[in-house]
Amino acid sequence: MSSKTTILIVDDEERIRKLLNLYLVKEGYRTEEASDGTSAIQMMESKNYDLVLLDIMLPGMDGLEVIKEIRKTKDTPIIMISARGEENHRVEGFQSGADDYIVKPFSPREVMLRVSALLKRTKVEEKQVEIIKYSQLEIYPESRLVLVTSQPVTLTPKEFDLILFLSRNPEQIFTREMLLKEVWCYDFFGDLRTVDTHVKRLREKLQKNSVLAAKMIVTVWGKGYKFSPIEGE
Repeated sequence: MSSKTTILIVDDEERIRKLLNLYLVKEGYRTEEASDGTSAIQMMESKNYDLVLLDIMLPGMDGLEVIKEIRKTKDTPIIMISARGEENHRVEGFQSGADDYIVKPFSPREVMLRVSALLKRTKVEEKQVEIIKYSQLEIYPESRLVLVTSQPVTLTPKEFDLILFLSRNPEQIFTREMLLKEVWCYDFFGDLRTVDTHVKRLREKLQKNSVLAAKMIVTVWGKGYKFSPIEGE
């Protein structure tokens, strides 16, 4: 990964920031640090980061509030880090707009693998010229743009990766496990509802411009999901 890739570390514990900084720099990334949510938002308003590592338990504005504020204007990839690993906390993090969720105490090596996987999925391939077009829905992989009835739809990196993968494989049914492996790019040992949460949010965003586009993401009961332009129409 290019040394120009800059990652913002947001955590009120200095030792955690220094630990993550040590490993990230070793992997060739540039890093910047913030110790609270307010500072993180101010930094993101003045600069575009390639990825954010965000702790939930922050003084003042917590991580969930921070991510909701960020998602109003930016689709920057966000990995949440928290000591709270219960299912409802993980689901809440994904519903707020996180792309991944890591529970403390964590393995620095695992964090680096997840950072690399997420950046890999969000990196635009320079030579890619593919355009996917369906009725009322257009997907531009190179610019990571989704148009519904010719209007742009703001998606998080994982939401875009999900609709891109499904649309490239129309009418093929994928289980939640298969989607976690293909879209999240690593073996996911966690809650399968992660997929359900992202599908729900994706449909809601598409439906604001077109009910037909939202219906293209089909739930196959007892099996998983598929992309069906026929059913959407």
